[in-house]
Amino acid sequence: MTEPEQFSRIKIRVAAALFHNDQVALIHRSKNGRDQYTLPGGNVDDGEAIPAALARELDEELGLNLQHLSRQPELTWIQDAMLTRPGSTPSPRKLHLVFRLHIDQAQRARLRTVEHDDTAGAGHLIWSHYKETADKALFPPVPLAELPAPDAPVTAAQAWALPLNDTNYQWI
Repeated sequence: MTEPEQFSRIKIRVAAALFHNDQVALIHRSKNGRDQYTLPGGNVDDGEAIPAALARELDEELGLNLQHLSRQPELTWIQDAMLTRPGSTPSPRKLHLVFRLHIDQAQRARLRTVEHDDTAGAGHLIWSHYKETADKALFPPVPLAELPAPDAPVTAAQAWALPLNDTNYQWI
């Protein structure tokens, strides 16, 4: 049997730009002496519907139940990533679907503050003004800081975030 080639498999990842007023929720980890900030989310399981994957990931990571939102998640950015990952397994091509959500103070107060990942270790929930994400190592690196406001419309052209590859993104 031949080895699969780099990027011959496609995986889908869902993530949430989770807003409370002008702040966005980020999972913070330090790795190799550098800070990394991730939008909450994860991979879609085989046969799983996209909305179900988003609901599952946000429940697993933050304890957030999407059924209690006053507004439904809005698909805001799509990012195509072909990044060579560390390790011997051929890297998949990954399609990131980033949804925008807004929560109130009561929902924010109930969120878990630590997210455990089997491969990345513990991450801590932090809140950052969304404009400050321009200065952070954000993954996926969607243009949050370019929004004029947290609920500003995004055009179809803006929804396609900069494609990721080994020339414009480096794993920490």
